[in-house]
Amino acid sequence: MLTLIFIIHILGALTSIHAVMTARTAQGATAWVISLNTFPLVAVPAYCVFGQTKFAGYDLIRHTRMLADSSDMKKTLKILDENDMLIQGANDLENRQIRLHENLALLPLTRHNDVKLLIDGEATFNAIFDSIRCAKKYILIEFYIIRADGLGNRLKDALIAKATEGVDVFVLYDDVGSINLSRSYLDELEAAGIKTSGFTTTRGLGNRFRLNFRNHRKIVIVDGEEAFIGGHNVGDEYLGKDPKLSPWRDTHVQLRGPVVLEAQLTFVEDWHWATQVPLPTLNWTPGKAPHGDSIALCLPTGPADQLESATLFFLNAINSATQRIWIVSPYFVPDEQLMSALQLAALRGVDVRILIPEKPDQILVYLSSFSYLEETEKAGVKIYRYQPGFLHQKVMLVDHQTATVGTANFDNRSMRLNFEVTVMVVDKEFAAEVEKMLTADFSSSRQISADDFNNKSFPFRLAVRAARLLSPVQ
Repeated sequence: MLTLIFIIHILGALTSIHAVMTARTAQGATAWVISLNTFPLVAVPAYCVFGQTKFAGYDLIRHTRMLADSSDMKKTLKILDENDMLIQGANDLENRQIRLHENLALLPLTRHNDVKLLIDGEATFNAIFDSIRCAKKYILIEFYIIRADGLGNRLKDALIAKATEGVDVFVLYDDVGSINLSRSYLDELEAAGIKTSGFTTTRGLGNRFRLNFRNHRKIVIVDGEEAFIGGHNVGDEYLGKDPKLSPWRDTHVQLRGPVVLEAQLTFVEDWHWATQVPLPTLNWTPGKAPHGDSIALCLPTGPADQLESATLFFLNAINSATQRIWIVSPYFVPDEQLMSALQLAALRGVDVRILIPEKPDQILVYLSSFSYLEETEKAGVKIYRYQPGFLHQKVMLVDHQTATVGTANFDNRSMRLNFEVTVMVVDKEFAAEVEKMLTADFSSSRQISADDFNNKSFPFRLAVRAARLLSPVQ
């Protein structure tokens, strides 16, 4: 027994060396070193699951330039350049911002895009199903959650109908998010010739115990001409049919124009990781949207990135705001640098508003949100809770011309552990639509203050502080 205890402590000590060498912050390294050397029997397995922040083996095709060196991508870039679909800033400041965003995304900022705001589930899935019915060549489907319920069966039937017409269909889902998806559901798709795959984060020797990573993206591509990205997954609750959380509040966007190919490339990278099987020939010819001239960028982020791309993107948005920054997220658990950026923005006179749910679906996130009230209130950051039902949209509005819609929440998981995708749109008309939508949301919300925390019982406040300590894994 003493020998076993000695071996376990040696293993804890060796693992703590790895934590010192790889932890993102000094605080994180200190916490792991203490726990690994004090309680190694529990801490070592926990470190294997939760202690890793980088995802091994995932090929960023954008970074390795595998596609950039191909004839298809050279043709794409040439068409973008020759047809005025690339962006040139009007001054040095704009050019620096363009360069920053393109370096984060490893994709170009493009113009001549049409971006349509889809508010809530009915509008989103009506548009998606209409697009699927019009598909002529291929359909690419990627969701974090797919359920075999009413909405899921509608999707299955729609995809099978197109597959029988000769349209190529590919379905990618997250193994954890879609853990309850039945084998019979997938068998029906595959019997129709549809290719399906889970995004297994534990594939590969280096990822064997890395259960903490997720593919949280929601992407639909039709013929390389139309794309859909946003907060909705495939489940009846997203249509407002959950008796506890309804009405469900969410937002998606429908895209046409060259930005669609950036969303398509994101799917290609994920499919490549999941299957190691190449997709058939896709449409890589960019075209101007029939209507609209929005500037847009598809920003894929995740733990395979060399930099913390999501964190840097949101930090830059907050730091560059001069008039307002409105952030809507169901999971608001920012780290210190994001919280400092929000405080600084408010102190320089920016209208900083955060909209979060009143009804929680995750108790730790709900408790953690109370811990930020004192530090936000002191700086002038205003936090609101949405009243009618569960708020799940991930939207940001910066000043009067930039808005984002995507899958990334304002928490550590989305910044560092999840594969996410965000669409940034620079267009005053689109920003005005987002402003109108969010103004209605704020009118259905109540502003909260530090008193909402301070007036609670001691056990509740203690639970809030304890939950805040667990924010890195929420």
